[in-house]
Amino acid sequence: MIKDNQKHFNRLHFFIDAFVIAGSYLFAWWLKFGSSFANKEIGALDVGIYFSALIFVVPGYLVLYYLNRLYTPKRAQRTEDEILNVFRANAVGVVVFLAMLFLVKPLFHFSRSMVAIFAVSNTVATILMRAVIRFILHFVREKGYNLKHILLVGYSRSAEAYIDRITANPQWGYVVRGILDDHVPRGAVYKGVKVLGSVDNLLYILPESRLDEIAITLSLADYDKLEEIVNQCEKSGVHTKFIPDYNSLIPGKPYTEDLGGLPVINIRHVPLSNTVNAVCKRLVDIIGALVGIILSSPVLLIVAILIKTTSKGPVIFAQERVGLHNKVFKMYKFRSMRLQAPSEEKKGWTTKDDPRVTKVGKFIRRTSIDELPQLFNILIGNMSLVGPRPERPQYVEKFKEEIPRYMIKHQVRPGLTGWAQINGYRGDTSIRKRIEYDIFYIENWSMGFDIKIMFLTIFKGFINENAY
Repeated sequence: MIKDNQKHFNRLHFFIDAFVIAGSYLFAWWLKFGSSFANKEIGALDVGIYFSALIFVVPGYLVLYYLNRLYTPKRAQRTEDEILNVFRANAVGVVVFLAMLFLVKPLFHFSRSMVAIFAVSNTVATILMRAVIRFILHFVREKGYNLKHILLVGYSRSAEAYIDRITANPQWGYVVRGILDDHVPRGAVYKGVKVLGSVDNLLYILPESRLDEIAITLSLADYDKLEEIVNQCEKSGVHTKFIPDYNSLIPGKPYTEDLGGLPVINIRHVPLSNTVNAVCKRLVDIIGALVGIILSSPVLLIVAILIKTTSKGPVIFAQERVGLHNKVFKMYKFRSMRLQAPSEEKKGWTTKDDPRVTKVGKFIRRTSIDELPQLFNILIGNMSLVGPRPERPQYVEKFKEEIPRYMIKHQVRPGLTGWAQINGYRGDTSIRKRIEYDIFYIENWSMGFDIKIMFLTIFKGFINENAY
């Protein structure tokens, strides 16, 4: 069965990683001391000391790989997450390696440049090897091998969502054999998956032991049967998982607490509510805003002159927006439209070929240059480099009644750029999709995630096709 294959595969993966780590280390030594590019002088340390270090390097890196979740099943693990974990493990590894060289006196003359070569070569080799493994697994699963057969118990929104994701990702190797439900008639089909009968049929299906997993996807109305179904599944020895039908309320990564033995699920986990995280992000914002203002100062000056000489009115346009904890603040932008009465300005978003937009304004809106004055908002503390885009008060009042979970975005500072924006949801686009991306960012925040968003903004975040 799959669980046996997974156990053997993890062992094989472990030995492959050990081989790659050792090979990368030996390659680094050869490049430093043995290749035609080397100096041929090994230096103060004997070659035996370099090779004996492998006794500690290989197990140490394998432990780091384990701690960074590099041996979890790869079926639903995103490639970018795995690559990030490889980088993280190797970064910690090289820091520990160098620290040991400073602390252990006999190793003081150990080649630091060799360690650097090892760090780079091991990271690249590990990523390439794992890419090959993923390719092989996908190929094998496409041929109908190494599949995981699953039965769903309960027809609900969560059952449909589960089938949607499996259908969209055949490389995961999941096969849904069918659904059991007491309310939907037998023979009903959803995306090729049939309802096989009632929940009572579990008594006859489980003893056959032809399933790898049972996924309980009961609707909310049937939760009174949950305990009995779990007991039946556990007696059979089949791996069982529970997919709640209230996933619209519970976040993707729920934050749980142990209250004297009673598990408590927090409806929303916001990493930035942690003081250390918030302080770190604020420090990055201040430094980033200062650097941004200095580097963009020539552009700021040129745009200010163009706006002032081509249209009447102030260079900077201040507009009320809703920020952290629902507080209203003045957000700064370069003025891109002709002067308007306050009543006219509140009418709505700009549209394509909007006559209110000036010639200079059209260019700076399309290139997002009009947003640069918000660097001063970041410096003041009203905004952050990365976060959900702030909205005007009248739209906040409207959307909070129409869109579920809309107000969650105000639990963090609004940003100059964000996860929704680099995925194309800015300007005249779906508010609902934008909120989905904003909530994902809020629940999954990390400093690495912020750096990723800022990096992607450079390449695809500035040109706004939906800015009119």
